[in-house]
Amino acid sequence: MMDQARSAFSNLFGGEPLSYTRFSLARQVDGDNSHVEMKLAVDEEENVDNNMRGSHASVTKPKRFNGSFFWGTIAVIIFFFIGFMVGYLGYCKRVEPKVEREETEPPKIAGTEPSETEEYFPEVPSRLFWTELKAMLSEKLNATEFTSTIRRLNENTYVPREAGSQKDESLAFYLEDQFRKCKLSKVWHDEHFVKIQVKGSTRNTVTIVATNSPTVYLVETPLGYVAYSKATTVTGKLIHANFGTKKDFEDLSSPVNGSLVIVRAGKITFAEKVKNAESLNAIGVLIYMDRSKFPIVDAEVPVFGHAHLGTGDPYTPGFPSFNHTQFPPSQSSGLPNIPVQTISRASAETLFQNMEGDCPSAWKTDSSCRLVTSQNKNVKLTVSNELKEIRILNVFGVIKGFEEPDRYIVVGAQRDAWGPGAAKSSVGTALLLELARIFSDMVLKDGFKPSRSIVFASWSAGDFGAVGATEWLEGYLSSLHSKAFTYINLDNAVLGTSNFKVSASPLLYSLLEKVMQNVKHPITGLSLYRDSNWINKVEKLSFDNAAFPFLAYSGIPAVSFCFCEDTDYPYLGTTMDTFEVLNREIPQLNKMARAAAEVAGQLIIKLTHEAELNLNYEMYNDEILSFVRDMNQFRTDIKEMGLSLQWLYSARGDFFRATSKLTTDYKNAERTDRFVMRGINDRIMKVEYHFLSPYVSPRDSPFRHIFWGSGSHTLSALLDQLGLFRELQMPSLVTFGTLTMNFKCDTHNLSG
Repeated sequence: MMDQARSAFSNLFGGEPLSYTRFSLARQVDGDNSHVEMKLAVDEEENVDNNMRGSHASVTKPKRFNGSFFWGTIAVIIFFFIGFMVGYLGYCKRVEPKVEREETEPPKIAGTEPSETEEYFPEVPSRLFWTELKAMLSEKLNATEFTSTIRRLNENTYVPREAGSQKDESLAFYLEDQFRKCKLSKVWHDEHFVKIQVKGSTRNTVTIVATNSPTVYLVETPLGYVAYSKATTVTGKLIHANFGTKKDFEDLSSPVNGSLVIVRAGKITFAEKVKNAESLNAIGVLIYMDRSKFPIVDAEVPVFGHAHLGTGDPYTPGFPSFNHTQFPPSQSSGLPNIPVQTISRASAETLFQNMEGDCPSAWKTDSSCRLVTSQNKNVKLTVSNELKEIRILNVFGVIKGFEEPDRYIVVGAQRDAWGPGAAKSSVGTALLLELARIFSDMVLKDGFKPSRSIVFASWSAGDFGAVGATEWLEGYLSSLHSKAFTYINLDNAVLGTSNFKVSASPLLYSLLEKVMQNVKHPITGLSLYRDSNWINKVEKLSFDNAAFPFLAYSGIPAVSFCFCEDTDYPYLGTTMDTFEVLNREIPQLNKMARAAAEVAGQLIIKLTHEAELNLNYEMYNDEILSFVRDMNQFRTDIKEMGLSLQWLYSARGDFFRATSKLTTDYKNAERTDRFVMRGINDRIMKVEYHFLSPYVSPRDSPFRHIFWGSGSHTLSALLDQLGLFRELQMPSLVTFGTLTMNFKCDTHNLSG
């Protein structure tokens, strides 16, 4: 049409058709991608150029004129305009779908495979509001039967579902198939080969030996075990150290040097108990579940756990175990150098019969508890665990964002368990599966268009210390902090009904408060937000929480929550963690699971729906101020060392100015300009990451976060050292410069 119009326009003036220029963008082999290649439709301009060079002559034809020149000109202009509009509209119609596809095609998400399933996102004419999405989520949750999903995932409770087992792998492929049935944008699995520790062919034993005779009394050949224990045999007197906390060891009247230690389960992780005992030169550790803290657990039930004070595969620290990749011989510094073993309560009571000295009443433990073995008796512990390389599968499903698909929230749950794992893994996996189905329906059928992507992840080897999750983090550590902005942990989400407890990064406090105000307790009908002082009661993420490596190792804001009781759920890590027991202990299981799903669902919507990222970076101003107050208590001691706190005051001021500048930039930003908002969101995403200390290695100190990590580089360690200095009045080995540079690094990156 355009060619015809141009030709007609020229012929009316009695001349040859005028040439025009077509433009085509071509990638040049010399590397200049900005070059524009011009091709002429006819060679008239080429002839003119050749004339100027004198190559050959060209003849110019005469133009004809007539008396109706004026009306002809008007007709030509009208004809040309009509032809131009028809051609232009036709061209736009052909090009527009292509442009739309280019805008919505996301780049590859970390961990995806080259070829994936098709896109299922429909064209949605309008954007939904928060109230509509909240009501939509609530309606779908009401129609979901969580209990049946938990029961289905917990079938065949007598078949082991330990990481790397056939049951674990079957569940992985089942979840992958369910993700595909949900028609998620992408579904895949990652394969890792990791080393775990399992019971050896020779049984572990606990015996009592007499010091003045060859008499040996076998106490137990335990069915349970502690992974990553040192495989060896030790003999010595046995000392009770309560829960094995630092304070418990400090309060002991007998030194543990050269002795075995027996401790109660609870309060802190197995790994922390062992580390505390080893620091005081204990030669071995026994762990049991006492009657006072776990009254309903059978006396003979075996207990399982791990003793790695770290995360991931301890034999490839800091590196991902992909495809049998070989690394230099190395192991995590968090592995214990002493044997560790769990025993039943019945066996612990047998040991107490051969011990003397009543346990302190402040311990509030069983009346049978005793402090130390008799003078003529020792305890012998033999651990023969063996290393085993296994294949584990992490399963992923993704709903791609419509505006920033390369920015994503991760929602995860562990799949494996030593026992049946109803509460420990089946509940979280059921929530993961149902949330994936619900959000897929909201996108495909109801018009929900999340701005950012949602990644649903099922991890394996969680019972061995978040191995599956950490291997994924290690594989994409260099880029995850700029792509993944929050991790929501679904493990242990329902362990009771009375309380709602939260552990999270301060960046998520404000958002959590809004969600708690919106969600009602399924039994009382009251809002979960019942205490304005709830932030001060937020517990620090424990070492065995899968959210902990996301926060303390990778610098990704993370949250873990649970409906629970004041006491621990007693069956975790035992063979009694079955669906029948869970359903008996929590009769309102379906309602509690629905409430947990609503909390996670509202967090997902809040973090992926709006243009701005709902992470309150200003909350860290309060954390820094609190640390300054704690440090001021030691101002005199620091001055006596010849040091100053000016670096800390300057760092706090820099951080405050940086957050103020970011807030100002955000308030002045045009919300509809997604490129400007993306830049602001990227600055917010870096806040948590830059609290990781760059001066310690992931091998020696995997939890590098200066607020929430573990090691001498943390702020809590600095306060501990100053407290020790005041108590012992001896020089402290504190390095202030490291913390100074950490804060400077934070403020520089935050200010953008």
